[in-house]
Amino acid sequence: MMDADKALELLKSGATLLLLDVPQYTLIGIDTQVFSVGPAFKGIKMIPPGVHFVFYSSSTRDGKEFSPITGFFIDAGYSQVVVRMWDQQEERLIKVPEEEEERYRQAVRSFEFDKHLGPYDLSLYADWKRLSNYVTKSTIERLEPIGGEITVTYEHGMLKNTYKSAMERVLDEQLRNSKFSSPAEKHPKRGCYYTPIPRIIKRKGIESEQLTSLNLDKTELLETLLVKDYGGSEESLLGELQFAFIAFLMGQSLEAFMQWKSLVSLLLGCTEAPFQTRSQLFTKFIKVIYYQLKYGLQKDRSVGEAGTSALLDDSWFSSDSFLHCFCKDFFSLVQDASVVDGDLLSWTRKLKELLENSLGWEFQQKSAVDGIYFEENDEYAPVVEMLDEPSGSEPTTS
Repeated sequence: MMDADKALELLKSGATLLLLDVPQYTLIGIDTQVFSVGPAFKGIKMIPPGVHFVFYSSSTRDGKEFSPITGFFIDAGYSQVVVRMWDQQEERLIKVPEEEEERYRQAVRSFEFDKHLGPYDLSLYADWKRLSNYVTKSTIERLEPIGGEITVTYEHGMLKNTYKSAMERVLDEQLRNSKFSSPAEKHPKRGCYYTPIPRIIKRKGIESEQLTSLNLDKTELLETLLVKDYGGSEESLLGELQFAFIAFLMGQSLEAFMQWKSLVSLLLGCTEAPFQTRSQLFTKFIKVIYYQLKYGLQKDRSVGEAGTSALLDDSWFSSDSFLHCFCKDFFSLVQDASVVDGDLLSWTRKLKELLENSLGWEFQQKSAVDGIYFEENDEYAPVVEMLDEPSGSEPTTS
């Protein structure tokens, strides 16, 4: 139980999201939390400063059917008050004029709205931090669409020429089919500014064997993208990976799912980088997707009809999915590596166990011995190398 002094401290230092005139039964979410709007609801208080994802879905008057989700990222400052008002005609949250906003901010700071604000559940904050720890203000500014709103409604026609598996075509149809959806031509096509990731590398003037090699091992492509698009920052790439996953899982954006898939495929498609120049990046990467999948596959997480749980159920991770194929190859790489970073090995084990236990996947190895669990004196086991500068704390089973 939180004591009164601690609650008052959080009330003063935390950010507030003031949401005015939102119709009853609307679903309002922030990070991993969802509220169903009641007659007295006017927002959320005691929000820890930092990056957050706000999303919402309007409903019919009986609260039984919901519109496609719309979401946006915010970078909440210390004691900041973010004000949005419901536009009845467009059925969305909009910003208010600056003078009006300042008046509402003062009212919030004077606790005039306090009894109408639901508290941010700090017991769920750790989950959110694990999903968003690489997303920064600059990540948001670099990737967010014009206007900041992320919704599948704005993505009509964007992915027409994009290769999609049978599963992804079903997802496309599932996300777009809604009784709420107005004709797509009414909405501008506003997408996020994601980094283009080539699915197939094409290059003139090189031998076919070398071209095949470039497509089998994406290390060179990764290095090029890191320099050209991410300013040499591994954290910037991981931030985009997390941004896309959040926009997909909470915001139901198909474009975001395709970007998440592209980045995961790129990294899991590297055969040289994980064991040489980029071992710390790959340890962080495996840790990121471990927490993403662990959260996304939770069985008891449900947020109603417009909820996200339907988007990341077991059917999207069948044994012929891209993720299974890439993970199987990556686990084999770790098995066969002569030298492997200790943290990378630990997190790879955790990811493999998660996929086996949550999805029932089996990863066939080339030998009778499971490649990432070795006998103490196994002469074929890779050398486990502990770096001087640790890339992350030793994982613990939760």
